[in-house]
Amino acid sequence: MEKTKLNVNLDRMGPSLKLLIIDDDEHVLANLCYFLNEKMYDVTSAIDGLEGLKLLENDHHGFDLVITDIVLPRISGIGLISIIKTKFPNIPVIAITGWGGYPGEFATNSQADKILSKPFRLSELDKAINELISSKKAQN
Repeated sequence: MEKTKLNVNLDRMGPSLKLLIIDDDEHVLANLCYFLNEKMYDVTSAIDGLEGLKLLENDHHGFDLVITDIVLPRISGIGLISIIKTKFPNIPVIAITGWGGYPGEFATNSQADKILSKPFRLSELDKAINELISSKKAQN
């Protein structure tokens, strides 16, 4: 009897990583959620900064990583990143922006762990997530 060889990514076994995605562009948000769900992440989304903050504060199990747009209604992405780094310092944050250098400078000043300029390749996002999660695991 021939044995079948299975290719299994052991890092993705067990509970999947929990991501919070915040973007006010519904098309971008839907595409990011679809891509990351396909990668087997547990994805929660928010359409503005205040909704994202409420999700963070009310989730008792915590998020492994946050991806947020910089320009958001109700609470800006920059303000949200600052709050996350104060209240939840162990959660890595990826800031995404379509506004060029100026908001990117603010994102850096607010301590975003990684900044991606729109448009970006989804493979770049996946790589950034893996790098930040690996770094977080190494620190624990």
